[in-house]
Amino acid sequence: MAAAAKHVGINPVEVLQTEVIIVGAGPVGLMLANLLGKFGRKAMVLETLPSLIDYPRGVGLDDESFRTIQAVGLDGQVLPHTNPQHIMRIVNANGTVMLVNNPQTKEFGWDRKHGFIQPEVDRVLYEGLDRFKDISVYFNHTVVDAEEDADGVTAVVNVLEDNGATKTIHVRGQYLVGCEGGKSPTRKRMGVSFDGESPSTRWLVVDVNNDPLGTPNVFLGADPHRPYVSIGLPHAVRRFEFMLHDHESEDQVTDPDFVNELLKDHVPDPSNLDFIRRRVFTHHGRVAGSFRKGRQLIAGDAAHLMPVWLGQGWNSGMRDATNLGWKLATVLAGDADDALLDTYTAERRDHAAAMVELSLTFGKFIKITNPVGAKARDAASKVLNLLPQVKDYFASMKFKPMPRYHTGVLVDPSTQRPGTAAAKITAKLTPFRTANSDVSPVGLQFPQPLVMTDAQGEQKLDDAIGPWWSVVVWGNDPHKVLPEESIQQLKALGASLVCIVPQTQRDFLQAQISDDVTVLGDHTGAVKKWFDDRPTPVVFLRPDKFVAGACLVQHAPATLAGILAAMHRSQQDVHTAYSAR
Repeated sequence: MAAAAKHVGINPVEVLQTEVIIVGAGPVGLMLANLLGKFGRKAMVLETLPSLIDYPRGVGLDDESFRTIQAVGLDGQVLPHTNPQHIMRIVNANGTVMLVNNPQTKEFGWDRKHGFIQPEVDRVLYEGLDRFKDISVYFNHTVVDAEEDADGVTAVVNVLEDNGATKTIHVRGQYLVGCEGGKSPTRKRMGVSFDGESPSTRWLVVDVNNDPLGTPNVFLGADPHRPYVSIGLPHAVRRFEFMLHDHESEDQVTDPDFVNELLKDHVPDPSNLDFIRRRVFTHHGRVAGSFRKGRQLIAGDAAHLMPVWLGQGWNSGMRDATNLGWKLATVLAGDADDALLDTYTAERRDHAAAMVELSLTFGKFIKITNPVGAKARDAASKVLNLLPQVKDYFASMKFKPMPRYHTGVLVDPSTQRPGTAAAKITAKLTPFRTANSDVSPVGLQFPQPLVMTDAQGEQKLDDAIGPWWSVVVWGNDPHKVLPEESIQQLKALGASLVCIVPQTQRDFLQAQISDDVTVLGDHTGAVKKWFDDRPTPVVFLRPDKFVAGACLVQHAPATLAGILAAMHRSQQDVHTAYSAR
């Protein structure tokens, strides 16, 4: 993409038009642009820097993010830049392993943890935008102000030209999303709080090529003398991180001799390393009070900053883009009132805050420098490791809070009330009382098992059902579950109709079912088990693959009506939906 050429010849008084102005060509801005392009919308990405950042920052990519990468069709291009099943071991000062984090699940279709090379993955996201004629990226473009009115927002942009001169242009859109990092001018213009803490502890990051160790995983060194991190990454890159003491200045700790001294216990010959960078950074734990104000929104580090301990900064930004992308596309298409965008803060803020708190707590466990406290921690870890349930809790990463939305585009399965969903099913019908679990699936991500399709054979579920809304019915034709009025509402929403049956029934049902229904075979039994454990054989999936509604067959029309209300469909559509209840 010849981004530099895209601003050549622009008249300074000309106003460029788009639908969404994205400020920042980091991973969050690039992913949001990919999602909007995938959904057929228009966007311009405006970046102050002359090019993408070419050094590593984030090093951990999780299964939720990979699912989003899959959703925009770039998983094949990203995979070569990842190490799946990235195991993390926490060791004490003697190198004794205290805890192991090695989750085995592929619940969402991908390994739960991957090491990755961020510059390469960011470049895949950037180059992926070439597919979309209405998505553009402009480097050397700095947004200096934004002016809102009733119909849109105008960004005032300083453009650095090839000859070194600067000119000012305007870019007009319906919405502006700030993805420009922790110092976000967009957030400051919005005037929202940025609550939390910025611990004074500083760390030195050292990235090197031609990994001098070659071990493939992650070690967190809980050494009270100087806590450290050693991470094996793809393409033979290794990252070291060392906690700095208060008296150590930035000039001192980035001096090659000082760095070599830090590395001498980790690398046989520190003087013979191919350094990528040596950089000091401080951990922050902050969350914005709101992610939206009027026509301006924020995502990624602009909305929340978290310590690096659990590798969730990059991934939390991906979750923001995943949540916001389909909502912006829906509003821009005129399929919902822009009150739908208020659900972005309602759904994303609490989980971001929970991840920040967990990361801060985890960091406090690692960076104990008091020798007595460190010995107490090591002793407690040794005892806890003797308990299988506790050991599994850390190994399987069960301490990580999975996103669960309680308010937003949801319908409670017990009451069919729109806009909210309790964590437990409280209905008293026998199917609910006798189910294997009373945990509500609404507000959680639906799993992504492998399924069998008629045309493609074995596929991941998301690839089989498509990127937009879908209604998934176990064992039956959606036309027989929902009245015609509801079917037409689903079609107006662009939803796919899906039936999943045991693989033994697929060919039989395929020959009898309506042409507009996708029939999938459950050849592994994973889908049947999910439905067997829950009294909700009808599931309404949002484009981000979160469950908007889940119910018994006879509750399906009312559940759909609630979903349409919760997503702020037009008054006519909402009235029609409620009349069906």
